[in-house]
Amino acid sequence: MITYNAEGVAMPKLRRRQISAWIKAVAASYGRKTGDVGYMFVNDDKILEVNRQYLGHDYYTDVITFDYDEDDTVSGDIVISLDTVRSNAVLFKKEYEDELHRVIIHGILHLCGINDKGPGEREIMEKAENDALALLAQLQSKSK
Repeated sequence: MITYNAEGVAMPKLRRRQISAWIKAVAASYGRKTGDVGYMFVNDDKILEVNRQYLGHDYYTDVITFDYDEDDTVSGDIVISLDTVRSNAVLFKKEYEDELHRVIIHGILHLCGINDKGPGEREIMEKAENDALALLAQLQSKSK
């Protein structure tokens, strides 16, 4: 089950069924099933608190993924700062909704085993994000 919650911010407008189908399709493309995935949308203050408490990091980020995967089943909690998503959309000259979708799938890609911290990994993650976003665009065009 994929759940969406918000704490300290308004819940973003998401087509939840479509987004959930997309998430499942992306996981399946990596040979994975989707178990329990919980999204929590928060503000910068909350993500900084989570970063400090659970990761020992003293900085803001757009997404933090907690991995509870078992075997071929993707499960985890994904915390997303809507403040950082909004500022990154401006910084990278992207639509807010597009940046939000990128961050939503970024967490799933981590759960599928894609990393972005080591040498060359960022480029692999960006390609995976772009492929996933292209799949979302296909799903959206079919539903119109």
